[in-house]
Amino acid sequence: MKIGIIGSGNIGGNLGKHWAKAGHDVLFSSRHPEELQNLVHESGDHAKAVSVKEAFEANADVYLLAMPFKAIDDIAKTYASGYSNKLIIDATNPYPERDGEMAQEVRDANYSASEYTAMKFSTAKTAKAFNSIKAEHLRDRAFRTTDKLTIPYAAQDMESRYITKKLIEDMGFDTLYVGNLADTQIMDPDQPIYGKSLTHDELKELVDSTRAY
Repeated sequence: MKIGIIGSGNIGGNLGKHWAKAGHDVLFSSRHPEELQNLVHESGDHAKAVSVKEAFEANADVYLLAMPFKAIDDIAKTYASGYSNKLIIDATNPYPERDGEMAQEVRDANYSASEYTAMKFSTAKTAKAFNSIKAEHLRDRAFRTTDKLTIPYAAQDMESRYITKKLIEDMGFDTLYVGNLADTQIMDPDQPIYGKSLTHDELKELVDSTRAY
């Protein structure tokens, strides 16, 4: 698959490297793509660096959102024609101390952060993943055959669910489907599974016990 990485920092950079290693074609993007050459070099032949505009013009199959949450509105509006009918995997988190008032409003709302993203990227299909695991574990614990960590994820429809699950498993992580986007508040900052790096059974037990109340 061709995967556009929107925001190539700790999360986007590591995910892109893993996917390139797994054989996917990865487009790392940022406002300064010339600064991503080391990342491209580390990723091998299946990666290149482009601008955000070029990433959306490249007609990727999947776009990973790994930029600051405050950029969602502008990116969704500016590049609407580029992601229509594509899968958006939302790895963002609303941090008011970084993202300002709009992030606090989302944290206080009666919808999840991923539902907000889906509303903004309304012509795409949205899934949620990679926002709750520690960045260093995402970097260091990929491609294991035993003692795998589990990535929780959610999706709007069956196709998005299947693709997101496959992309997680391609990197050697296990998966736990938590439901649709309305069920993802459990993954948001300061919520029960945020920041947790667990095996499948440990994570499922935590999710089930949280939902029992």
